[in-house]
Amino acid sequence: VQLQASGGGLVQAGGSLRLSCAASGSIFSISATGWYRQAPGKERELVAAITGGGSTNYADSVKGQFTISRDNAKNTVYLQMNSLKPEDTAVYYCYTNLQTVYSSWSDEYWGQGTLVTVSS
Repeated sequence: VQLQASGGGLVQAGGSLRLSCAASGSIFSISATGWYRQAPGKERELVAAITGGGSTNYADSVKGQFTISRDNAKNTVYLQMNSLKPEDTAVYYCYTNLQTVYSSWSDEYWGQGTLVTVSS
């Protein structure tokens, strides 16, 4: 199983970016999935998560600014980031709890991280 994150880059404050994270491999099912971020010198923090049923959870700092969604047919989770601020600068990591066709339980998988830089 691989998670491929994309969509990061350099954007000016007030701009938008859309992150994508696609899971591939021998996937049986995907339950919860979401995004963490880690800014320089700070601990990794949960940004947003979405359950298999579509329930969402956001960090207080991004509520109303970021939107998480998923396309189950494509095994992909998205993070739409609007009104970006310099403090949103971080490496964003996607994660997924999924079950492979070879397993009877779910495991957590992580993407490689994508850098988001917001200039002032």
